Amino acid sequence: MVQPVPSSGVVAETKAGEEDALSDRYPTKGAFDRDNLKESPGFYTRAWRKLRKDKLAMFGLVMIVILALFAIGAPIVSEVTGHDYARGNYAKVKAPPFEDTENILGTDDNGRDILTRLAYGGRVSLQVAGIALVAALTIGLAVGAIAGYFGGAIDGILMRLVDIIISIPSITLLLLLSVWLRPGPVGLAFVIAATGWTGVSRLIRGEVLTLKNRDYIDAARVMGGSNWRIITRHILPNVISIVIVWASLALPSLILTEAALSYLGFGVRIPIPSWGNMLDDARGYYMQSWTAAFFPGFMIFMSALSINLLGNGLRDALDPRLSE
Repeated sequence: MVQPVPSSGVVAETKAGEEDALSDRYPTKGAFDRDNLKESPGFYTRAWRKLRKDKLAMFGLVMIVILALFAIGAPIVSEVTGHDYARGNYAKVKAPPFEDTENILGTDDNGRDILTRLAYGGRVSLQVAGIALVAALTIGLAVGAIAGYFGGAIDGILMRLVDIIISIPSITLLLLLSVWLRPGPVGLAFVIAATGWTGVSRLIRGEVLTLKNRDYIDAARVMGGSNWRIITRHILPNVISIVIVWASLALPSLILTEAALSYLGFGVRIPIPSWGNMLDDARGYYMQSWTAAFFPGFMIFMSALSINLLGNGLRDALDPRLSE
């Protein structure tokens, strides 16, 4: 006997009943509505959330902010202490710290207030390191991106230039340039950058070599994108995370380089203070007043340590292989 075929209306009612039964058991009404959908956090948002969980990295960030505010507020520190960084009081030569409220951290061999000179010295040291970082990063990005993207003879010439600069002892080259040019703080930053860009250029070149053969780069070429547009709009944005990590790890070495040159007498020259030449100045009388050498050395140590801690945290947060 042939079974009667149910009408379309009966089938629709049956499906509707089944859907209502499922919705009662598994309440998902509106779950896929556009208004209820939540945007997935981006790469840098996830990195920031991971960075916030790293206590050492956050400690480094807080210390960097404190040191930066201390250096930027050097004129305010001078007004509070009532002292200038260049003029001293010969009635209070080599005064110990915490002896009176007029010179909280004591004075140097010329009677100059150490706290005031630390603030101005931090401004100069961080300024030199910051400008050197930007200059080295600009040169390294340009050289690395051009060498990696074009390859061939251009890559060979640029990488041989990098090899030549690396083969020369950096401190020797820096001393030679400092004696030859006798630069001020800004000029010293460019002198330091002249030898500090080689590492990031090789890093960028290696990354560009892997990116230039990706499908989206081929698609940009097919659509008529110029080499300049492909490099600046499609390749460089994908190496930003590597650049951030390199910059955070290179900045402490630039601070130490400036301090070393100033300590040797080839960097920032008196009467302009920097943490390096404050150490050089305290070298002659540290047995009588060890704190005059301790305070600038401690500032160099804390700045380098804080930036390194933050750099390690950024490296872990920006590495997609370590994402949770």
